[in-house]
Amino acid sequence: MYSKILILRFPQTEVQKPIVCQLARAYDLTFNILNAAVLPRKEGIMVLELSGNKKNFRDGVKYLKDQNVNVQNADQEVKRSKKKCTHCGACTAVCPTGALSVQRPEMSVEFDQQKCSVCELCVPACPTRAMSIRPVNSINFG
Repeated sequence: MYSKILILRFPQTEVQKPIVCQLARAYDLTFNILNAAVLPRKEGIMVLELSGNKKNFRDGVKYLKDQNVNVQNADQEVKRSKKKCTHCGACTAVCPTGALSVQRPEMSVEFDQQKCSVCELCVPACPTRAMSIRPVNSINFG
């Protein structure tokens, strides 16, 4: 069994299509959606764990790319610059996994890397740009 966490970015023209359902059926892959923000007539993003045999996995990723879906490996991580962080809490409002939280009574923002799904929602939400994405490893889907 081969398994990877992927970040899928769906263009506005593709969000209404059952691409992930077709992916699972046609390539005998299973998926676990870790996070998603897919809205009609807008670009969508989905973080999912995709599993199956290695050949089907590669063929499935090719299918996604053929459907104009941007596929990224989630072997990247969110980093927080403690120097830039003002502990305003803006990032905590958009964090779906609770990786970013306000500690009381100190009112400081804490970041639990283990809970982070790398959805990237905190990056544009941070007014001081303390949050950033850093690659960990690269993968070749070819």
